[in-house]
Amino acid sequence: MPESSRAVSRVLAAAGAVALAAGLAGGLAGCAKFDAALGQQWVTVDFQPSTPVATMLKVRAACSHIPNVVPEALPRTQNQVTMDGAVTYQTNDATDANLAQLQQCLQRFPSVAGMDPGDSGEDGS
Repeated sequence: MPESSRAVSRVLAAAGAVALAAGLAGGLAGCAKFDAALGQQWVTVDFQPSTPVATMLKVRAACSHIPNVVPEALPRTQNQVTMDGAVTYQTNDATDANLAQLQQCLQRFPSVAGMDPGDSGEDGS
Protein backbone atom coordinates (compact mmCIF):
# COMPACT_ATOMS: atom_id res chain seq x y z
CA MET A 1 0.00 0.00 0.00
CA PRO A 2 1.49 3.38 -0.93
CA GLU A 3 2.49 5.74 1.91
CA SER A 4 -0.17 8.30 0.92
CA SER A 5 -2.92 5.67 1.17
CA ARG A 6 -1.72 4.67 4.64
CA ALA A 7 -1.76 8.33 5.72
CA VAL A 8 -5.31 8.77 4.42
CA SER A 9 -6.36 5.58 6.24
CA ARG A 10 -4.85 6.87 9.50
CA VAL A 11 -6.62 10.23 9.11
CA LEU A 12 -9.93 8.52 8.40
CA ALA A 13 -9.47 6.18 11.37
CA ALA A 14 -8.67 9.12 13.66
CA ALA A 15 -11.66 11.07 12.35
CA GLY A 16 -13.87 8.03 12.96
CA ALA A 17 -12.58 7.70 16.53
CA VAL A 18 -13.26 11.38 17.18
CA ALA A 19 -16.77 11.08 15.73
CA LEU A 20 -17.45 7.99 17.86
CA ALA A 21 -16.22 9.75 21.01
CA ALA A 22 -18.36 12.80 20.24
CA GLY A 23 -21.38 10.61 19.63
CA LEU A 24 -20.88 8.78 22.92
CA ALA A 25 -20.42 12.04 24.81
CA GLY A 26 -23.59 13.44 23.24
CA GLY A 27 -25.45 10.27 24.09
CA LEU A 28 -24.35 10.43 27.72
CA ALA A 29 -25.35 14.08 27.96
CA GLY A 30 -28.72 13.17 26.48
CA CYS A 31 -29.13 10.40 29.06
CA ALA A 32 -28.32 12.81 31.88
CA LYS A 33 -30.94 15.25 30.62
CA PHE A 34 -33.45 12.41 30.24
CA ASP A 35 -32.73 11.19 33.79
CA ALA A 36 -33.13 14.74 35.11
CA ALA A 37 -36.45 15.08 33.30
CA LEU A 38 -37.63 11.77 34.77
CA GLY A 39 -36.94 13.04 38.27
CA GLN A 40 -39.40 15.94 38.00
CA GLN A 41 -42.22 16.07 40.54
CA TRP A 42 -44.97 18.61 41.01
CA VAL A 43 -48.30 19.33 42.64
CA THR A 44 -51.12 20.92 40.68
CA VAL A 45 -53.82 22.75 42.63
CA ASP A 46 -57.41 21.91 41.69
CA PHE A 47 -59.93 24.71 42.16
CA GLN A 48 -63.70 24.71 42.45
CA PRO A 49 -65.44 25.45 39.12
CA SER A 50 -65.68 29.17 38.29
CA THR A 51 -62.97 30.20 40.77
CA PRO A 52 -61.85 33.70 39.76
CA VAL A 53 -58.32 34.08 38.43
CA ALA A 54 -57.57 36.64 41.17
CA THR A 55 -58.37 34.00 43.80
CA MET A 56 -56.12 31.45 42.10
CA LEU A 57 -53.28 33.96 42.12
CA LYS A 58 -53.92 34.76 45.79
CA VAL A 59 -53.74 31.06 46.70
CA ARG A 60 -50.55 30.64 44.66
CA ALA A 61 -48.88 33.58 46.40
CA ALA A 62 -50.07 32.57 49.88
CA CYS A 63 -48.60 29.08 49.63
CA SER A 64 -45.33 30.02 47.91
CA HIS A 65 -43.33 30.37 51.13
CA ILE A 66 -42.96 26.65 51.84
CA PRO A 67 -39.39 25.33 51.60
CA ASN A 68 -38.69 23.10 48.57
CA VAL A 69 -42.10 23.91 47.05
CA VAL A 70 -41.48 26.29 44.14
CA PRO A 71 -44.33 27.84 42.15
CA GLU A 72 -43.97 27.22 38.42
CA ALA A 73 -44.26 30.01 35.89
CA LEU A 74 -47.73 31.26 35.08
CA PRO A 75 -49.10 31.48 31.54
CA ARG A 76 -48.61 34.87 29.87
CA THR A 77 -52.35 35.31 29.48
CA GLN A 78 -54.22 34.64 32.69
CA ASN A 79 -57.88 33.85 32.20
CA GLN A 80 -60.25 31.03 33.20
CA VAL A 81 -59.07 28.80 30.35
CA THR A 82 -55.31 29.29 30.65
CA MET A 83 -55.32 29.13 34.45
CA ASP A 84 -57.00 25.72 34.59
CA GLY A 85 -54.23 23.60 36.12
CA ALA A 86 -51.76 26.48 35.97
CA VAL A 87 -51.25 26.82 39.72
CA THR A 88 -48.52 24.23 40.01
CA TYR A 89 -45.63 23.84 42.43
CA GLN A 90 -42.39 22.07 41.53
CA THR A 91 -41.65 19.62 44.37
CA ASN A 92 -38.50 17.74 43.30
CA ASP A 93 -36.77 18.37 46.63
CA ALA A 94 -39.84 18.54 48.85
CA THR A 95 -40.04 16.33 51.91
CA ASP A 96 -43.24 14.77 53.21
CA ALA A 97 -43.31 17.58 55.78
CA ASN A 98 -43.06 20.21 53.01
CA LEU A 99 -45.97 18.58 51.16
CA ALA A 100 -48.00 18.46 54.37
CA GLN A 101 -47.34 22.19 54.85
CA LEU A 102 -48.55 22.83 51.30
CA GLN A 103 -51.69 20.82 51.92
CA GLN A 104 -52.39 22.71 55.15
CA CYS A 105 -51.88 26.03 53.39
CA LEU A 106 -54.18 25.09 50.51
CA GLN A 107 -56.90 23.85 52.88
CA ARG A 108 -57.31 27.39 54.23
CA PHE A 109 -58.96 28.38 50.94
CA PRO A 110 -62.54 27.17 50.26
CA SER A 111 -61.95 27.62 46.51
CA VAL A 112 -59.32 24.85 46.52
CA ALA A 113 -60.83 21.47 45.64
CA GLY A 114 -57.60 19.54 46.24
CA MET A 115 -54.08 18.95 45.06
CA ASP A 116 -52.89 16.58 42.38
CA PRO A 117 -49.33 15.24 42.73
CA GLY A 118 -47.59 14.26 39.50
CA ASP A 119 -44.22 13.13 38.24
CA SER A 120 -42.50 12.74 34.93
CA GLY A 121 -42.62 8.96 35.23
CA GLU A 122 -46.38 8.95 34.60
CA ASP A 123 -47.53 7.44 31.32
CA GLY A 124 -50.59 9.66 30.97
CA SER A 125 -53.11 6.83 31.01
